[in-house]
Amino acid sequence: MTVRALLISPATSAALRAARFDDDCPLDERGLARARAAAGAVPRASRQLTAPSLRCRGTAAALGLSPEPAPALADLAVGRWRGRSLDELAAAEPEAVAAWLADPGAAPHGGESVVALVERVGTWLDGLGGESGEEDGSGDGRVLAVAEPAVIRAAVVHALALPSQAFWRLDVRPLTLTALSGRAGRWNLRCGKALGSTG
Repeated sequence: MTVRALLISPATSAALRAARFDDDCPLDERGLARARAAAGAVPRASRQLTAPSLRCRGTAAALGLSPEPAPALADLAVGRWRGRSLDELAAAEPEAVAAWLADPGAAPHGGESVVALVERVGTWLDGLGGESGEEDGSGDGRVLAVAEPAVIRAAVVHALALPSQAFWRLDVRPLTLTALSGRAGRWNLRCGKALGSTG
């Protein structure tokens, strides 16, 4: 049975505006206002999920959703880099940052590598068929999830069987919708559409 995973990126927060690794700060006023304005454009789904971060939960609430928490959608764990900006880290640890950006298997911060993130998100994505209710006929196969940009990038890398190096080449803007349809082993992508736009 075909599953449609509708992935919404969260609105902006202070960490995002400062290009800082998120330290679980909430949406800023502008992000909150934009999410509320986009609430009427959210597609319907038989199941709603959210990543555990304040930013994702705040976006889901502002969009008028009542999602289940989904720990598998947690952001890339960056260990001791959490709360610090990339510019700050590039100045303090240039070799570590260069290694991290060049090698998807590297985790110099002591957290999670990009490869590990792609595997985690891929396992979640491929498991959606059994979770979304279509096996017993009770659901429409549509799963809507508010997820961190890194998680959405990892889902696209997994779904399209891209090399892990492609992770850094994907841009996920705030409050955009990325749709993946298919099932384990065969996914199709509809690239990020801004919520509230036509077409």
